[in-house]
Amino acid sequence: MSDSLHARLREATAAAHEALERDLDWEARVATLPGYRDLLVRLRGFHAAYEPAIAAALADAPFFDPRRRLPALDVDLDALDGAAPDPLPAPAAPRLDGPGAALGALYVLEGSTLGGAVIGRHVARLHGEGVPLAYYAGRGRATGPLWRAFRERLDGLPEGQAAAAFAAGIATFEAMRGWLVSGPG
Repeated sequence: MSDSLHARLREATAAAHEALERDLDWEARVATLPGYRDLLVRLRGFHAAYEPAIAAALADAPFFDPRRRLPALDVDLDALDGAAPDPLPAPAAPRLDGPGAALGALYVLEGSTLGGAVIGRHVARLHGEGVPLAYYAGRGRATGPLWRAFRERLDGLPEGQAAAAFAAGIATFEAMRGWLVSGPG
């Protein structure tokens, strides 16, 4: 096929991505510091469930470890209230069978890293200097190279794994929407 797997994955997940953006209402959620903190708690729970599953299915720590976002979430939560609530809520871990599914799920998390800069700038304008933004700060100069390496890995998947990537990408967007939009725990 002439279209890259990345382009086809973006198209396959578009409706689920749009539903997440529509229902999350992030601007209202981050309008107050308690709302911002709640969003970070929910994001931390999501990453706590998904990062280990993605790491296990990829089985490539040098590729995945620089993409982990849990440490940034922990930094932000610690800065907001000195200690995160224990235990933090988390959704059920996904079942990701193989690298195709893992890359489909990782596509959602990697995309949120790119789009998060917009949210981070908004939060900084609202709450001023000193508001913790480790999660939304992205990866600085590493952002572009990490995104390109991810796309190369995704586009290099054997065609037989494309369906797993599409299904996992859609399921991850839907799970993220359900988790972030739902109530506590």
